[in-house]
Amino acid sequence: MPLLHLLPLVDLSLALAIGAALGFFGGLFGIGGGIIAIPLFVLAFAMDQAMAQGTALVLMVPNLLIGWWRYSRKHPVGWRAVLSIALPATLTTWLLAHFATRLDAQLLGHLFCAFLGILSLRLLWQGRGGREPVTGAPLRPAALPLVGVAGGSSMGLLGIGGGLVATPLLSGWLGQRQTVAQSLALALVAPSSLVALSAYAGAQRVDWSLGLPMAIGGMFTVAAGVALAHKLPERRMRAAFAWMLLATALWLALAPR
Repeated sequence: MPLLHLLPLVDLSLALAIGAALGFFGGLFGIGGGIIAIPLFVLAFAMDQAMAQGTALVLMVPNLLIGWWRYSRKHPVGWRAVLSIALPATLTTWLLAHFATRLDAQLLGHLFCAFLGILSLRLLWQGRGGREPVTGAPLRPAALPLVGVAGGSSMGLLGIGGGLVATPLLSGWLGQRQTVAQSLALALVAPSSLVALSAYAGAQRVDWSLGLPMAIGGMFTVAAGVALAHKLPERRMRAAFAWMLLATALWLALAPR
């Protein structure tokens, strides 16, 4: 086969493989893989920040939908709770996604990096006291719209963060188990990601040729990540989640562009 015919196949195989890896880690941490995909697109594919966020959403949408379905089977939370957190998040996402596509790319990148760093350090600080994992407190429905607005704000502005903001709020502030918190967080970000993708696509900030193969690859591995998440100890899950955020923030901040 001529070399020119092989190159597109190599590119496609690489995109599928990267998508599979991102899908696995997205399922493991309930985040859709965007936290890793966006820095990868910026540093390895030389995308501007808005384009990276929009392309990552192509990967995230199916992963988030599958992850939500898998988590909700083991940890059903009820449609009233789902709507209480998802509707405010979706509206907030729509408003801020349109704003984000008009921001300076460098400023958007700084906001993204700072967000990851601050969140990871906070999670590590919270875990340093050696407290026992939360066993599950009664859910407070009145607080869920506030969590939805917080998660939707990050989702719209940064293309990620619905789960990154909502999960620690749900597990720390509202006292939910980590897997239950991730189930609710996925209920927040799954519809919000569709709205954000629509906004970024409308602003021509999506590379479909890269995002679609990665999305296909991720769909085959996200369930394995979710299955592993249910086998890991609570404390180890939280520590791994925080260290992954910090490593990604440092990578994005220190790597040359």
